Amino acid sequence: MSALRVVRALLLAACVALAGCEQVMRDMYEQPRFDPDAATPLFDDGSATRPPPDGSVARSRGDAAATASGRLGDEAVEEAQAAYARADLPPITAALLARGRERFDIYCAPCHSIVGDGDGPVVRHGFPAPPSYHIDRLREAPDRHFFDVVTQGHGVMYSYADRVLPQDRWAIVAWIRALQLSQHAPVDALPPALKAQLQAAR
Repeated sequence: MSALRVVRALLLAACVALAGCEQVMRDMYEQPRFDPDAATPLFDDGSATRPPPDGSVARSRGDAAATASGRLGDEAVEEAQAAYARADLPPITAALLARGRERFDIYCAPCHSIVGDGDGPVVRHGFPAPPSYHIDRLREAPDRHFFDVVTQGHGVMYSYADRVLPQDRWAIVAWIRALQLSQHAPVDALPPALKAQLQAAR
């Protein structure tokens, strides 16, 4: 077989393979399914779109809610705006701190680190370091500052309004305050036994 015939055979095989790829792609997009509001004889009302079960509560809506990114859609953004009416951190409870720690470890610790010093694993791989929560400026910042930064973003940090619900943002603020206290607890506020240990260590 001549080289020309081999080339022609290879080109023909490539064309057949490409045509098969196109068919595979079309099969992905044109699946046997019902599109929204399509008609069907399967149900008495003739519609393939089914109403939600009784007692269902809408979780999210809008274009972002239809994606697979895990975002909550327009509802979360609207709820965030409504949360601006609250001016203060809710009362601190063990449950609030536990929730705040969990949310902080998921969303904040990759950059801010689990102790809040700004040396998280993302920073160690080259991302710009955020300021430590333990500097005077942030220890003296109002609670609202942290809530607003989570909501709106700041610098290279993007907004988490569509990822973290307002009540979870307040929980994160409570945990940030706990982290700050862990590094700057006044000695007079410590239990006597712990103060004695510190004095002995000195």
